[in-house]
Amino acid sequence: MKVTVVIPNYNGISFLKDCMDSLEKQTYKDFSVLVVDNASKDTSAQFLQENYPWVEVLELDKNYGFSGAVNKGIAHAKSEYVILLNNDTASDENYVAELVKCMDKDEKIFSANPKMIQMYNKELLDDAGDMYSVIGWGFQRGVGQKSSGYNRECRIFSSCAGAAIYRRSVFDEIGMFDEMHFAYLEDIDVGYRARIAGYKNVYCPASIVYHVGSGTSGSKYNDFKVKLAARNGIYLNYKNMPLLMLVINFIPIAFGMLVKYLFFLKKGFGKAYTGGVKEGIKTCRSCKKVRFKLKNLWSYIRIEFELIVNLFIYIFEFIKRKL
Repeated sequence: MKVTVVIPNYNGISFLKDCMDSLEKQTYKDFSVLVVDNASKDTSAQFLQENYPWVEVLELDKNYGFSGAVNKGIAHAKSEYVILLNNDTASDENYVAELVKCMDKDEKIFSANPKMIQMYNKELLDDAGDMYSVIGWGFQRGVGQKSSGYNRECRIFSSCAGAAIYRRSVFDEIGMFDEMHFAYLEDIDVGYRARIAGYKNVYCPASIVYHVGSGTSGSKYNDFKVKLAARNGIYLNYKNMPLLMLVINFIPIAFGMLVKYLFFLKKGFGKAYTGGVKEGIKTCRSCKKVRFKLKNLWSYIRIEFELIVNLFIYIFEFIKRKL
């Protein structure tokens, strides 16, 4: 098989039928499906075994989070490419075919992000590639915009691991998903590491997938998500920025954290946010920091420039959503 579709699952039985039925209808056939089950209590594994015998199920002994589950799936796969797909998705029939076609164009492409459209409002985009900015904010490119737009293939900062394809061999070079993240921002982190190593992440609009969003965590904002995202933001910057880059970006990152704190304070999650930041600062030295190599200097310079440009992209898209 050229492709393995790895689907992390935790109590997601209500989503699995739509996800599996859409994969069964793919025009591209040279792929297998591996569901990595994080010790679900809702009989997900049994449901798959009874209704989709062509799906391989890897049952784990406990909940390892998104990062742990997909790492076990990537390690289990032997294919050239790995697609990481959320269980709360349904894919277009050419979803896999178009992603493979995109990856085959260039060996320097690490990942490709499909056009992700909101499941229950198909007129709106969910994600056209993940971006990261100089103030330490990650954001979904195109979120909330008309799904009829964003039709040009282009480079992005990183791919959303909810539906992206990855070149499996590159993980041997840059490492897999950071299991200290557990969930949230782990896809920007791995995309960042690939960028440092000189690889590209691209947006592939010809590949389409429909996404519910927050299918496992259950809501857009909750204490669990806010705390983990705040903590993981500290990890992300500490790991991927050399000391000089951290010094240069300290003020904009601190400003971004202040704005986020005020936002979450207003939403009732101020304590969760500060708790995540404190935990991140306390434990970040346990992360595996990307070692600075002179040969990657141009990558760092290009990334710094993109972080600044991405802030203006975020502002532009924010204004568009509000108009």
